[in-house]
Amino acid sequence: MHPIKLIFILFIVVSLLSCKSVSRNDIYHVYITDNSKFILLPPEGIEKPLDMAQFLTAEFRGKNYFLNSWVKADENAIEMIFFNELGASIGELSYRDGTIHFSSSVFPVSILRYFKPEYIIADFQLCFYDPFLLGNSLTDSGLVLDTTDESRRILSGNEVIIEIEKTENTVKLINHLRGYAYILEGDFHGIR
Repeated sequence: MHPIKLIFILFIVVSLLSCKSVSRNDIYHVYITDNSKFILLPPEGIEKPLDMAQFLTAEFRGKNYFLNSWVKADENAIEMIFFNELGASIGELSYRDGTIHFSSSVFPVSILRYFKPEYIIADFQLCFYDPFLLGNSLTDSGLVLDTTDESRRILSGNEVIIEIEKTENTVKLINHLRGYAYILEGDFHGIR
């Protein structure tokens, strides 16, 4: 073999071996059902940019939780700042450049170990991302997205797993499988 060809082949092999590839296991995902792995979509999948205050009412295991947030989401990032009733920050969540970051000075580190912020990002994407992109991703997970102008339903076979209802002032998500629900209140005019 000609020495120049050998050097070229070695250069290609070394280049390929030195590149770090990201496996699908390194990409953020959640399990919508026990067997349906949903890969988080990139920020540019958002249907319409948001920059607004929201009031969140959540129900989980028979208890209600309330908090305020400021949400800024566009093709570059999803950023959420959470506040208590007095306006003091209780946490921040961001999803940018394929990385999720959550911080809180209120919750102890021992609790944060069990907190998975990717589930909040996934629910946000189910509510506000482009239905075409979302539908394709859910199909890859073995699920179906059924949409109308004011609602979205995620189905596993004939079973409704998640329901999302949108109005001009509220977005309501009910996760029947996991047993939680929340209502976002804000100015969602034109965001359906």
